[in-house]
Amino acid sequence: MAKYVIVGASAAGLGAVEAIRDIDPVGTIIVITDETCSHYSRPMISDLVSGQADLKKVDCRTEDFWRENNVEAIVGKKVTALNLDEKAVQLESGENIPYEKLLIATGGKPFVPKMDGSDKDGVFTFTTLKDAQLLAAKIDSINAKSAVVIGAGLIGVSVADALVKRGLKVTMVELQDKILSLLLDPRGSDIVETVIRKAGVNIITGQSVQRIIGKSGNDGAVGGVILTKGDQVPCDLVVVAIGVVPRSELVAGTAVKTNRGIVVDNMMQTSVPDVYASGDVAEAYDFVLNQNRLLPLWPLAVLEGQVAGCNMAGKKTTYPGGTNMSSLKYFGIPVVSVGLSNPKEDPTLEVLVKFEPEHNLYKKLVLKNNVIVGITLINSIERAGILYYLMKNAINVKKFKQQLLADDFSWAAFPVALQRKMSVVQ
Repeated sequence: MAKYVIVGASAAGLGAVEAIRDIDPVGTIIVITDETCSHYSRPMISDLVSGQADLKKVDCRTEDFWRENNVEAIVGKKVTALNLDEKAVQLESGENIPYEKLLIATGGKPFVPKMDGSDKDGVFTFTTLKDAQLLAAKIDSINAKSAVVIGAGLIGVSVADALVKRGLKVTMVELQDKILSLLLDPRGSDIVETVIRKAGVNIITGQSVQRIIGKSGNDGAVGGVILTKGDQVPCDLVVVAIGVVPRSELVAGTAVKTNRGIVVDNMMQTSVPDVYASGDVAEAYDFVLNQNRLLPLWPLAVLEGQVAGCNMAGKKTTYPGGTNMSSLKYFGIPVVSVGLSNPKEDPTLEVLVKFEPEHNLYKKLVLKNNVIVGITLINSIERAGILYYLMKNAINVKKFKQQLLADDFSWAAFPVALQRKMSVVQ
């Protein structure tokens, strides 16, 4: 019987392997992934499409990672069923692999709405390395000149940036009224949208793609899209980049509790003993909202995997919680968004703002009871680390909150007692 079985080899799975091996150098670890190429950085796949990175640069672990950690890696194989009573996972081949401790780190899958023509040649999603490789190859093979990106969230903006760098004319179609609506408030969105438009991208908001149409003389290949209001946008490629949904189908019908994703406790354990879940598939603790939720973010997936790995190996470890946080620099404009970036009207919240439109500079902090619960930084992200430290540690900033958005804000602005406390922590 394998002591540890991990289903999934992305951020959470890799984090778990390393945590287990730090504690248990000899226990048997089997990692199963349906991807043929594993241990790569998903946030970097846009660099592969743009040509700014090759496969070696996208790889976030060495090729010897499995050997160095004494892992049996089963790649290109899919787990199709769980037998929780017998403590075993079943591969699509019918083979059963028993476990003592199981981690489900299956991640997320692209959300693709129903659209006529979505099966045409030239329609892509953008979640995995394979997606990026296929897209890059298609651009070359048909000498693509234009693309429509469906979705203007983080994934959509990242692929649009990559396509522009490849020389394509790009149109982004977003159902919401603003781009990056989950990360930014309307003012922040407008700043970034202006920069993206100046880069030559056509942005259409408040509409969706109703139908993908074929080329003249070749209806099986992408030739354009028809939008909600009837507008037609010609293109050679369509990339669906709306977002991801948890790949939780493996636990469907079992005793593992699910909501939108797999529900876990603060040790990343599910409702079933010895079964853990981490990463995009898990609903983990958000320290800002004080509740469990889906947070499909690479750094949090790594941390969740590490916490799960520690607990699987017998070292009790508590997940400190994460929150919505993104750091990006597409189209040359750096953006950091953490926590409550665009809260609803709430008399218990205080908002501090610094806005310099001539420099595309925007800083916004959301405070509750003098504790930071939201950070937005555009074109000035140098203090992000300090601000996040204050936020994560729920430090009362009342005595120096008017200095938080100053250009020269630093650790020196903190009260002496807080400086001493931090020096001990560090």
